[in-house]
This record gives sequence, structure tokens and C-alpha cells, in this order.
Amino acid sequence: MGLADLSGITFPWDTLAELEATARAHPGGMIDLSMGTPVDPTPPLVREALAAAADAPGYPTTAGTPQLRAAVAEWFARRRRVPGLELDQVLPTVGSKELVGLLPSLLGVGPGDVVVHPEIAYPTYAVGAAAAGATALATDDVDAWAGRDDVRLVWVNSPANPHGRVLDVAELRRVVAAAREIGAVVVSDECYAELGWGPWAPAGGSGDRGGVPSILDPRVCDNSHVGLLAAYSLSKQSNLAGYRAAFVAGDGELVGQLLARRRHLGLIVPAPVQAAMVAALGDDEHVAAQRRIYGARRRALAGALERAGLVVDHSEAGLYLWVRAGAERFAERGVLVAPGGLYGRAGEDHVRTALTATDAQVADVVSRLTNS
Repeated sequence: MGLADLSGITFPWDTLAELEATARAHPGGMIDLSMGTPVDPTPPLVREALAAAADAPGYPTTAGTPQLRAAVAEWFARRRRVPGLELDQVLPTVGSKELVGLLPSLLGVGPGDVVVHPEIAYPTYAVGAAAAGATALATDDVDAWAGRDDVRLVWVNSPANPHGRVLDVAELRRVVAAAREIGAVVVSDECYAELGWGPWAPAGGSGDRGGVPSILDPRVCDNSHVGLLAAYSLSKQSNLAGYRAAFVAGDGELVGQLLARRRHLGLIVPAPVQAAMVAALGDDEHVAAQRRIYGARRRALAGALERAGLVVDHSEAGLYLWVRAGAERFAERGVLVAPGGLYGRAGEDHVRTALTATDAQVADVVSRLTNS
């Protein structure tokens, strides 16, 4: 089965030209808060691990080194309340976006099948369904797909991009139960899990919930990972977007199926990046330090938005503030944000403002929002 023709699907950020022109015309220049691209340095221990592994003349393994798979399993136990993952339940991926886009095809989903994804969502879920020739169903209502025998794959995104909503244990359990009744696979995109705020702060923080729950958490899945996968990326927590460092974990049979097909396609994480991932996964302090940086920027932007008379919805976790406003209001002040309509019709009355700007740029945005 070949990939479907995607030539008619516009890359979302290619539609921002008019807003960008308006923002660039501002006397102070444009500040780009439209994308969640990290701007802070990659941690030194990660760079050192990459450099130390730079002599890599042979092919790396698609499955990942035993050290990397063990580091992922240990990280899930330590940070996500998911104990006991075996090495064959873990697989590194070349960033998480390629996994999201290719997963339906790699799992054999195709014409006549339905892929469920959140109503307001990162566009790649729908693109991945289209690439496989399947039908995408955008809904947050479990009852809209429960009991349907054509649903093969259900995407969960918690914390959600763009609006930062977190699904609690009870909500995740309901998704898992409904999917298991019809034999559908549930894949949870959890890339922002270490960036929970307030009551969703990670374990050891000020909250009492112990962080954002994973689909693999025993409280969610009743100690069975059958039919479940969790995707995670180090781009956000460790400033590794340029490394394309991510992984998927869960049902060993599904992971084995992905491994077999990815080996044929050459979808392999480079050996030096695998070594860097081990270093990043083993160190919690740099993650906590980056959280503090994002937390300060988040407080500054949220305060400025409130003083400007704007309302922030959800935004319980992640790198964004989900604001009730039009993107033009920001562009006129030289600030480029992502219109909520890029994430589905239900998001059209919001914009997504990223926290991924320097402290000086955030201070400039605060000034522009509150002094004009």
C-alpha cells in the first residue's frame, strides 16, 4: 500500500504570510511566538555525550542500544509512574512527528478504517490518517466512536497541543476501556508531560497529583499495556529539537511490529544521538531548570495578557497559552502567533502563544501588550 497523495494539504505555517508581513512592519520588528521551537541552549552534558559518541563508523540499530532502551524504561518508572517496562517494549524514533505521521501506515491502517484524534489538534494526526488512506474523525466525545468496528486507531494528546488541557486518570481510563472493547489501538502523544503547571506539576513539585498521567500508568491501564502506546520527545524537556530524539513505548507486540517495518525503511536514530538521549534521560536537574525558565516566561506572558483584557483558557501544561483573541491583534503589535483555526474549526476563536522566546523577547512582548 503506498502513501496517499498529500499534495493538496497545505503546511499550516505556510498560511501565515499576511500576518507575518503585518508583524514585520512593526517599528520594533517581529517577535515570533507562532512555533514551539526551543531557543535555550542544549544542556552541556547532552552535548558532551553526543561528542563522545561521534566516532560511529558502523550502522546503529533500529531498536536502539540496550543502554538507551534501559534509560527509557528507567525514566518511565522514575518520572511517569510506569514501572516494569521491558527493553522490547521501547523503540527510539527520529523525532516524534515522523512517528505521528507514519504510525497509521506502519500499523497497517488503511482505506475503510477510521483514525480518531482530538477535535482541536496538531494537524499531523489527520495528515497521518490521510497518508494511510484512512478516514480521520476529529472528536473529544468517546461516545462518538465507542462501539464502532471501523475505528482502528485512537489518538490521545495529553497535555494537548495547542490548548494545554490534561486528561486525568478517569478520562484516560474511559478511552482505554472503549478502545479495548472494539480492538482499537490507543496511542497517547505525551510530549509535554514534564511541563505541567499548577496541580499538574511533575512529581516532587508543588502539586498533589504527581504530574501528568501516562496512558501506560497502571492506574489507567490496569497493569496491562496491550493495545497501548505512548509517544514522547526530548525536544521540549531538554532542548533537543535539532537532535530529532524521541521514542515510543508500550505494547511489546505493537512495538515489535513497528520495529520490523522501520528496519526495512531505515528509520534509525543516529548512534551519537542515541548516546545523547541516554545522558538526557538520566538527568532530571536540567529538565527542572528548563521548567523554571518556562515557568517564569509563562507567568510574565499570562500576566500581560490578563492586563490587556484577554482570557487564557486551559493551558494547564505545555509550552503555550491558549488565548481568546484574533491573531491580527498580536500581529499589529509585531507579535506573530498561531491562529487557533490551524488546529481545527473549534479553535478559530483562539490563538496559540508559545513560550519559546528569549527572556528579552518575552519582556518586549509584555511591553507591547500592556503599553499599546
